[in-house]
Amino acid sequence: MKSISEWTLITVLPLLLTTCTSPTQENEASLVTNSSEYITYGDEVSFMKQYTEIVELSEPSGEGRIAVLPALQGRVMTSSASGQNGRSYGWINRELFESGDTLAHINPYGGEERFWLGPEGGQFSIFFEPKSEFNLDNWQTPELIDLEPFTVKNQSSGQVVFTKAASLTNYSGFQFDLGIEREVRILSEADIIKAFGLNNLDGIQAVAYQTSNTLTNVGEEDWREETGLLSIWLLGMFNPSPNTTVILPYISGSEAELGLPVNDTYFGKVPEERLVIAEKVIYFSGDGKYRSKIGLSPNRAKNIIGSYDSANGILTVVKYSKPEGVTKYVNSLWEIQEKPYAGDVVNSYNDGSAEPGKKPLGPFYELETSSPALALKVGESGTHEQITCHIEGDEEKLNVIIKQLFGVSIDEIKNAFE
Repeated sequence: MKSISEWTLITVLPLLLTTCTSPTQENEASLVTNSSEYITYGDEVSFMKQYTEIVELSEPSGEGRIAVLPALQGRVMTSSASGQNGRSYGWINRELFESGDTLAHINPYGGEERFWLGPEGGQFSIFFEPKSEFNLDNWQTPELIDLEPFTVKNQSSGQVVFTKAASLTNYSGFQFDLGIEREVRILSEADIIKAFGLNNLDGIQAVAYQTSNTLTNVGEEDWREETGLLSIWLLGMFNPSPNTTVILPYISGSEAELGLPVNDTYFGKVPEERLVIAEKVIYFSGDGKYRSKIGLSPNRAKNIIGSYDSANGILTVVKYSKPEGVTKYVNSLWEIQEKPYAGDVVNSYNDGSAEPGKKPLGPFYELETSSPALALKVGESGTHEQITCHIEGDEEKLNVIIKQLFGVSIDEIKNAFE
């Protein structure tokens, strides 16, 4: 079988052929995995190396490791806090790698941080052709953020930088000519402690990496609200479990002043047993068994989100750059919008069947963050930064960290849906 890297370099192969025959939606489900079993980081990396080039980064001790895939936009595929034999934290779609085929609307190879662009829906969408209806049949992930490789600009043992030049046209017909630079850097234990304001990491395992993602307007026209803006959108796919709860701290206050605490209508209203609005945080199920999505507006979101798997003692924390006082974020709802810049800044998606009787894409759950809408003049740039951290250990030690970062206890998380 050809590797992903070979596919992206040889234009006669299916991965780059826009005229190739893609499976129908019915067949797409048969090419995705339905396993959430424990796989080691070393096993996952060895598997992916059969199909593509992997860039591995490690921190000085060698315990913290991440695997990055140049052929898929410099995507962080997975990570480990305990070397080659540690748990693999990212969800990876082995069946799609093995199939050697491409799917019609999106190729969910997985990965715990992928570079995307918004908006997804609306009159300025980059996922729908002009004048098309906003439905699943017409939805199409741009090849730039689905199948195309990024170029390695420079690389060291703990850092890699990617670049890409591209053009995209939105639903309203405006063409964006853009330059992309993406830096991925693994963090040391001292970096993690500083980034999250922790006292120490004694007696627990942790891995973290920071990405800096920059868009530059390299065209001849300014990017204006009237013709549409882009946002940098980072999405992480993680292994679900019945004991995984997504944690989203939010800014309290009246709905009249700040709006609704959470947007839970992306794919229809989320059932109450899967979404709880508590005093300090919002709890959302990450079990991979029910297709649903939520989001927080810039008036409600804080600069940190996460999840906790109580059965395996895994805390995942995502911290991102959220500019003070900025409220214009692209709206990704699948409709012509009255307010195209009233979108959410953080999201969480829980996978499940799109229709009764069909397999889910994964299953997996996602933690997502976005930059503000980028109104860039010619030559200007905008950057979105994010840190993803996995901490694994016993409840007593993790409870201290969870209380410090999220203001709630492990018991509160475990009892959220009771």
